[in-house]
Amino acid sequence: MDQRIINLFDEYTHKPLKRDEFIKRLVKLTGSLAAALAVLPFLEVNSAQAAIIPPDDADLITEDITYAGDGATMKGYFVKPKASTSKLGAVVVIHENRGLNPHIKDVARRVAKAGYLALAPDALSPLGGTPQNEDEARDLIGKLEAPKNLNNFLKGLEYMRTRKDSNGKTGCVGFCWGGAMANNLAVHDPALKAAVAYYGRQPESSEVPKIKAAVQLHYGGLDERVNAGIPAYQEALKAAGIKHELYIYEGAQHAFNNDTAPTRYNEAAAKLAWDRTLTLFKQTLS
Repeated sequence: MDQRIINLFDEYTHKPLKRDEFIKRLVKLTGSLAAALAVLPFLEVNSAQAAIIPPDDADLITEDITYAGDGATMKGYFVKPKASTSKLGAVVVIHENRGLNPHIKDVARRVAKAGYLALAPDALSPLGGTPQNEDEARDLIGKLEAPKNLNNFLKGLEYMRTRKDSNGKTGCVGFCWGGAMANNLAVHDPALKAAVAYYGRQPESSEVPKIKAAVQLHYGGLDERVNAGIPAYQEALKAAGIKHELYIYEGAQHAFNNDTAPTRYNEAAAKLAWDRTLTLFKQTLS
């Protein structure tokens, strides 16, 4: 697909670009309204296209939980292995700017299937929770109060550390908006053992020396918008002596891990990145 179309969709999903303006510009790129509407299903996510771990998987226990946030009750999707009798490492899974959707719940099940406790908080809990309409969810994400939002995820990590089935070791993995949050959690939680950020915005270089966790970063080679922040972040990590791994997947787009987005999903890059993610969790959370 024309890279200009993918870049336009990226702009639509990450900047305050209204849908009618997006469609208008898509029509210009494709040549007609009919062509634009034909392209659209290949750009937009469709959770029916991929569910690697079924919600009723016999090896997992899933439940909707709540925990105390910063002035709000936080909702989350919790998953753990059914057969485990020992205490396990815990991972907070952080969604994209569409809120807690079926794809991120699936990622949480993948984490649990690998042998960890997994919690996917709904960042939009203070605003009533994630709506089904993705445009509405993106608008609501922009209305969150940043300090309280950060605290809500920090409290999610603390919730996971203090569960009776937890061994007290926590990590996080986030995607896009959630990747930026994973980086922020690394800065603000000295007890965090591992932070994995997929194509997430980088923290300020001045904040990097606060990081105590092992950091793992995954970027799509074609993701110019996010990748612009790589050099400064990498330099700051090296200067501060932070244990980190940084991977750029050539030919991969932003959101290459999201298997519900057919145009941007890159199976090879996603599998390699996930294998590396689980390797880090095994090294730090066991």
